[in-house]
Amino acid sequence: MSANFNENYEENHSPADKKQHPVKRVGKPLDIARTVLFLCDGENGFITGQNITVDGGMSRLMIYSGDDG
Repeated sequence: MSANFNENYEENHSPADKKQHPVKRVGKPLDIARTVLFLCDGENGFITGQNITVDGGMSRLMIYSGDDG
């Protein structure tokens, strides 16, 4: 697998970037790749028509206009 990824990927993000994520780190391209590999595995063929969000929990933190949450 080849991607625009280097060893300094995590160092390019500030501590504040990492802290804001519920999982306390910024996502890596490999996080997406692992999800794709999981879905492509024939053993997981019963999963159909799903939206899988790979965002480290960030979508749980979203505040929308008019949301009193």
